[in-house]
Amino acid sequence: MTESRFPFLARREIPVLEKNYRAAPIITRHAKILTMGVLLSPATVLAEMEYNIPTPVSPLTKSVFDLHMMTSIIAFWIMVIVLLLVGFAIFKFRKSKDFEADQNFHESKFGIWSWILVPIIVLGIDLTIADSANKTLDQVENIGDADLTIKVTGSQWKWHYEYMEDEYSFISNLEKKEAAGEAYLRSVDNPLVLPTNKRIRLLHTATDVLHAWWVPAIAIKKDSIPGYINETWTIIEEEGTYVGQCAENCGTGHAYMPIEVKAVSPEAFTSWMSDKKAEQNAQLALAASDKTWSLSEMMVKGEEVYNTFCAACHQVDGSGTQPVFPALKDSPVSMGAIAQHLDIVVNGKQGTAMSAWGAQLDDLQLAAVVTYERNAWGNNTGDIVQPADVKAAR
Repeated sequence: MTESRFPFLARREIPVLEKNYRAAPIITRHAKILTMGVLLSPATVLAEMEYNIPTPVSPLTKSVFDLHMMTSIIAFWIMVIVLLLVGFAIFKFRKSKDFEADQNFHESKFGIWSWILVPIIVLGIDLTIADSANKTLDQVENIGDADLTIKVTGSQWKWHYEYMEDEYSFISNLEKKEAAGEAYLRSVDNPLVLPTNKRIRLLHTATDVLHAWWVPAIAIKKDSIPGYINETWTIIEEEGTYVGQCAENCGTGHAYMPIEVKAVSPEAFTSWMSDKKAEQNAQLALAASDKTWSLSEMMVKGEEVYNTFCAACHQVDGSGTQPVFPALKDSPVSMGAIAQHLDIVVNGKQGTAMSAWGAQLDDLQLAAVVTYERNAWGNNTGDIVQPADVKAAR
């Protein structure tokens, strides 16, 4: 082994490599061939299918899935053909055979026709994809007459669902870790329930920043923009549970904003809606009643409301997440005037991440959470806020 050929080995003086270095390129070449064979084998390719887009169960997502697969297959075979041509050129015209490059290739018949045929082939492939893509895009905008309309509102970091025809709404939050189990970061406390084989219209908006509601199996991604309404639609053809995620980087809690949809039969959906509306009416009646609530009752209910809607930002112990979400423990708001505290909770605070909760929670829930914040974590003001106080503050 000469120093000029392997100077880094010569300086380190490793003689054992001298008699084996000639075999190294052969071993490396065989290893590369074996590796390529394994990676391109059908078994390997099929094994990776689990990482594909979730199996679609609606007409629109099926069209998107078919378009994705067609494009992927075309791209795969283009890659194979290009690699084969490059491999053939490298092998056929290698320098070790003293091959000299043709400097007038562009003037030969093969060179001339290549410049004509290749763009035609590429354009044909593009038009093939474009035709299917246009049909899919036409479906996206074909909202049509809906059997059910759902207003989907994104907020940091939860979803608010409103069934427009049934006048029923609820908020969907990330399920707690211990309750979610294996579905941690994928399940919610209140999933969206939808009937199968019904045309569902989805109206998307937001209260604070950009969000994007996306459940790949049943609906395409659509941005949720504050002050603006976007529309999508779906027809879920199979019962089941389908999950998704906010697809817009909406802040520090972006990873904790999952979507869970339960598709049930129309009969089961009608029964579910009837039960939920009865629960909602009972809750609203209780909130509107003249009952005077005790401190212990409000603390129990307030803790439930706080942990569901407020703890994600202000933390379970009220310590907050500085500098965006201030602490509520020993804070001027929690320890100050009740009217100011109520105003911030009900109407939010402009210029901050504090959103208005007046339209999302009823009077009893708002009274309970304010009472809890004023008496938890050692605040101990002794103040009790009643639903009538909230009603007067609205």
